[in-house]
Amino acid sequence: MFPINGFTGTYQREIGHEYARPFWDILVNANVLAYLCSHILAFDVQAHRGVLQICTAGAGTAHRMPEGVEYLHCVQAALDEEGLRYQVLDIDGVVRERMEWPLCDPDPAVWRELPLGEIEAPFSGCVESGRRIELRLVGQSAATDVASAQTIFTAFAPGSIAPFWLGLRGPKQTLTAIVGREPGRSPSYWLGPDLPAGDGFDIHVTLYPDMGPGGLLYRDHGSPRWSSFTSATARGLEQLSWPQHWAIGHGQGGSEDRAFRGAALSLLIA
Repeated sequence: MFPINGFTGTYQREIGHEYARPFWDILVNANVLAYLCSHILAFDVQAHRGVLQICTAGAGTAHRMPEGVEYLHCVQAALDEEGLRYQVLDIDGVVRERMEWPLCDPDPAVWRELPLGEIEAPFSGCVESGRRIELRLVGQSAATDVASAQTIFTAFAPGSIAPFWLGLRGPKQTLTAIVGREPGRSPSYWLGPDLPAGDGFDIHVTLYPDMGPGGLLYRDHGSPRWSSFTSATARGLEQLSWPQHWAIGHGQGGSEDRAFRGAALSLLIA
């Protein structure tokens, strides 16, 4: 239904686009937990409106999509009254990916509000397997005629391009994440919802490295239905190392660097 690792093409690698939304509406309206599919030679999981799409394929086939990233695998899964849990093993028995679904809400006591401006990061390094970060973005989007990049949150090291940037881009003020790779390589872009000009927003974003490319998700506050950001990358956030410097409301270059042009911005983290 939804493209995997950037491999796309209606009637070739995806369901015909005219059938896609009606089909997914059936799953959402019936409160389906997960939709299993195959054909793309990869393991991939992503969520859309609260329903998981799980792709597992390639039982011995020689080639992966893409090579060097995907791998021959088997999946161990448990389904019970708590939900779905799985782990993905490669041919050496190493657990490469894992997940628990549905996602549990963080304990209200662990939420903290981050001040606007540049701050010392509350943590650095890689997120441990089995852990995730949840952000709550609250504010009012800018009025019309604002198409420049607007920073909500970025993590960076001085003198280098930020490996993680989250903000609004383009005339539709699209919620966008830019994730850096190793030095000298282009970053990947992850697209979320468009924010209507001048409207208030209250959006949760979670970063779940164990989920792979589908592990950057969003939902409206008060809604349980997570959706993965759209991307064309085969890697998720599992290799992202968080720097010690963060900035909220502007980019790493100071208060006027890709500053947020809306109002009443606040950022909470759990």
